[in-house]
Amino acid sequence: MLAILQAAGWPIYFILVASIVAVAIIIERAVSLRRAQVLPDGLLALAVQEYKQSGVTSDMLSRLQANSPLGRVLAAGLKNVKSSREIMKESIEETGRAVAHDLERFLTTLGTIATAAPLLGLFGTVIGMIELFGSQTPGQGSDPAALAHGISVALYNTAFGIVVAVPALVFYRHFRSNVDSFIVEMEQQAIKLVEVVHGERG
Repeated sequence: MLAILQAAGWPIYFILVASIVAVAIIIERAVSLRRAQVLPDGLLALAVQEYKQSGVTSDMLSRLQANSPLGRVLAAGLKNVKSSREIMKESIEETGRAVAHDLERFLTTLGTIATAAPLLGLFGTVIGMIELFGSQTPGQGSDPAALAHGISVALYNTAFGIVVAVPALVFYRHFRSNVDSFIVEMEQQAIKLVEVVHGERG
């Protein structure tokens, strides 16, 4: 493997750095975007039950905010429980935008790597071909076997670029889909909270 990397030339190191960053982002997002961590089951029901029993307390709000992204959204609504429905919804929407931004963290970088990795591979291949044909001495016959080997080495960059890009693209789409579904569900639960507080739902 080390011999292949050395043969592929210096452009391969850009792809290696991209692959390391992509793996780190995939691991971090896989841990952070677990459903149980973003949308804990029964959190809305517990918040509503506590609100009906003892009202809104600072301790309750602190626990909700520290619980999960959904908890932050619910806490934002309960902070304005004595305000009008519109003000309560505005507070929830404002916090929801911040939560959505946090959930989308690093996804742009992962998408960029998925797009750029094949281009980095193509760049490495072009550099390799330039060096290969530039090293041919004019007026002398070139060895076809050596030329074929040089071309195959140059193509290592393209192959590595695709190998990095495909998993990065798959995980980017997967995480993006998860974030979108989480945001929709948080909106639905926040609406339920507003309706309960304002007596429109039991």
